[in-house]
Amino acid sequence: MHIVLVHARVKPEWIEDFKSACRDNAENSNHEAGVIKFDVVQQADDLTHFILIEMYKDENAAKDHKTTAHYLRWRDRVADMMAEPRQGIIFNEVYVRREDA
Repeated sequence: MHIVLVHARVKPEWIEDFKSACRDNAENSNHEAGVIKFDVVQQADDLTHFILIEMYKDENAAKDHKTTAHYLRWRDRVADMMAEPRQGIIFNEVYVRREDA
C-alpha cells in the first residue's frame, strides 16, 4: 500500500471553495481502480489547515492518479488558494481497516 498525507494551508477567503474542489476530487478519486481510500479532513481549531488522506494500492496507482482529469482540474483550481505550498508525506502501513475486506 502507498499512503500519502497531503497537508494544505489555504488562504482564509478560499476555505469554502477549497472544500468544494476537494470534494469533487475525492469523490472522483474514490472511483479510481488503484485508490483504496481518498478522504479530506479539516483541522477543527485551524480551519485553514486540511489534510488529504490518500491510500493507493501501490506507488504506480498514486502516479496514475496525478494524470486523471479530476486531479488536474483540482490542482489548477486550488493553485491560487494556497497560503503556502502543500506538502505530501509518504507513510508506511501499520494497520489500516479495509472496508472491502
